[in-house]
Amino acid sequence: MSELEASADENYVSVPRGGPIYISDMVGPLTKVAEFEVAIFHELECLKVELTSDSLETFDDEISVEDLKTISEEELVAQAFEEAFKDDELTKDSSQTLAEHPCTRSKREVDSSTIHDPSNHVPPGACNNKGSDKSKSNKRKWGNKSQKNAVDEHYIPKVEQLAKVKAKQEEEKAAARLHSFNGSCSSSRSAKASSSRGARMTSLKSVSLGTKVRAANTREHIAVQFPEVILCVEIYHCKKTWTKTQEFLVLGRQFLTEMRDKIYCITDEIMKKTDKNDPSGYFLVEDVLCNDFRDPSAIDYSKPILDWLQESKSEALEKWESIASGELPKKQKEIFGSKIGPQFPHFKALEMQKARFCDLRFRLGAGYLYCHQGDCKHLVVVRDMRLINPEDVQNRAAYPLITYQPKLRFQKCSVCKIFKAVKVTVDDKWAAENPCYFCDLCYYMLHYVDGSLLYDDFSVYEYLHE
Repeated sequence: MSELEASADENYVSVPRGGPIYISDMVGPLTKVAEFEVAIFHELECLKVELTSDSLETFDDEISVEDLKTISEEELVAQAFEEAFKDDELTKDSSQTLAEHPCTRSKREVDSSTIHDPSNHVPPGACNNKGSDKSKSNKRKWGNKSQKNAVDEHYIPKVEQLAKVKAKQEEEKAAARLHSFNGSCSSSRSAKASSSRGARMTSLKSVSLGTKVRAANTREHIAVQFPEVILCVEIYHCKKTWTKTQEFLVLGRQFLTEMRDKIYCITDEIMKKTDKNDPSGYFLVEDVLCNDFRDPSAIDYSKPILDWLQESKSEALEKWESIASGELPKKQKEIFGSKIGPQFPHFKALEMQKARFCDLRFRLGAGYLYCHQGDCKHLVVVRDMRLINPEDVQNRAAYPLITYQPKLRFQKCSVCKIFKAVKVTVDDKWAAENPCYFCDLCYYMLHYVDGSLLYDDFSVYEYLHE
């Protein structure tokens, strides 16, 4: 069992997430893989020079670790208490000394106390009498009160000073929120939003991680040449043109035929079942028609198109102008301006098995055409283009990688409700539904006895799951 699990894990590879922000009706400028590589390396060189120049600059003000430390309110209060009581230790010690030895008072203190209250006169050598105990008790009460006031007087300035530090710290934090994930969060709500902030950071970490996709079942390993560009290509449904059916990661140096062999369409399966499969097909990217001639029986789909363009130039130009004045070009003109008007393209044909993605010019976000089986047409969009990085699969034989493909929905047998349907009948008088789906077992049990068909006034078809 462990060997099966290990082999299943080998079929999956980790692919880094990322890509551009999708904006509706936004199409990039006409570009090429080689031009993209040159632009990227130029930006990297500029960034390297900028970082090198910044590292050589000298700073007058040195920043210590303590300046960067964030101090909480509890730490501020504790620090204020600590500094306040530390300054008052000497005062406290001196007051305790005076309380223990009242006879050390100066003659002036004794005389002044005698003038105001003769009963408090203390003759020499009479420190331990009853009157002196009473005076010491009153003095201790006054001393405790004055000591408390002295502590408060020393404590309040320290708290005010540290409160200013805290206020300055809050100002610096508010100025730095522009570069933080929780810039809209105020300090009064920071405690309340701590849990949501933690959850948000967890989600950001999970998004930055790679996602696992099923790799091609190949044991061959071909090292990827650097520099290499990865394209993200989307394929859409032939009928539901708004529904994406597949998404690939392809290398810039790969041939278009390698991606075509990975495209899944139910039309191909139907034509194969009926022995009417047509191996022909083409991609239309900008003004290039790429035909698949690998099979000797393949038809040149581009020939009637090119012939029509030559024979009906005026009609073709009129149709092109109507296309160029559509809603999408108008939106692009509003954004980018109309410096260069739309020009009629000069179409040409290439062999698909000899055309690589890096040989074509295309626009990111633009819709291109894939046609096969006569008139089954799919929208193809190059959504993203980036340099390969160490987190990508480094085996060229694993590409094109399928990063998205919806799971097939299997129609169950209408009779047993257990097995997958493989046949569908129409106008079947003994069937519970019309159309009715059958597995092999239920179909033969209902329609055959001893190998002979009971009735034939209905239509039966092979059911293929889309």
